[in-house]
Amino acid sequence: MAIPMRKLGPFITTAIGQGEMPLTIENNRGHDVGIQTIHAALDAGCRHLDTAWAYYTPGEEEQTGEKLVREALDTWDGPRDEVLVATKVGLRRAWDGDKPIWPRDGKPEHIVEYGKQSARALGVDTIDLLYLHRHDPQVPYEESCAGIKQLLDEGVAAWAGVSNVTIEQLDIARRVLGDKLVAVQNQYSPVHLETQDTMDYCAKLGLAFVCWSPLGGYRHPYDDSKFDPFRKVAADHGVSYQQIVLAWELAKGDHVFVIPGAHRPETIVDSLHSGDVTLSDEELAYLG
Repeated sequence: MAIPMRKLGPFITTAIGQGEMPLTIENNRGHDVGIQTIHAALDAGCRHLDTAWAYYTPGEEEQTGEKLVREALDTWDGPRDEVLVATKVGLRRAWDGDKPIWPRDGKPEHIVEYGKQSARALGVDTIDLLYLHRHDPQVPYEESCAGIKQLLDEGVAAWAGVSNVTIEQLDIARRVLGDKLVAVQNQYSPVHLETQDTMDYCAKLGLAFVCWSPLGGYRHPYDDSKFDPFRKVAADHGVSYQQIVLAWELAKGDHVFVIPGAHRPETIVDSLHSGDVTLSDEELAYLG
């Protein structure tokens, strides 16, 4: 399996990572399958895991996503020091009636508290890459970023990223975090092209752009016909359309990373095989 390696700040890691979220929020397939799925990704060569403080089901233990990643790494026989682990702070999980919601909490003192909790849950002194998860409209963005900076200054995190940001918010983060800011994580897929401008801006700045839900996600409905061109190209290659989607995204630039989620080992391994796919210029033009 040829998983491409790319530069993310000071790290050289796999351009195809694993998004851990589906393993520990609603409708997951259980703890054991979660461990098996992460192990399958690592055994296949993936060296980039992405989780968050908020990846747990309301009413259950908090930070189950981070704890699952720690357990998976602790029970894996491979080279732990090769694996980049990223996590995020600034969101929580709760219920609104029978609906799970994502309350935002960007107070700097809480960002610091959550970051230290994340380090403990991951079992590390220093988090490799820590993202500010999402802007809290009740808190000025620069103040939330200052919480991340404090964690950098205290050695709780080595490098920083921001997630779900506009270009304006990215520029604020750059002023606060300086050269320690190495990555932006925004939603991007054939059904979510709204952050193309941020992807392009990251290329100019030399920042990594990490696509979350690069296959469209599974928690919200979308126009499935957007994937029809990818299905056609997939049929020509004899692979899954998901592999074509990920290969198309990676072709957007050498600064682009994808972190597909998966509920079971087979699907993450299939996604990792997208590194074996080479799309022609004609195919890329057809896909847009």
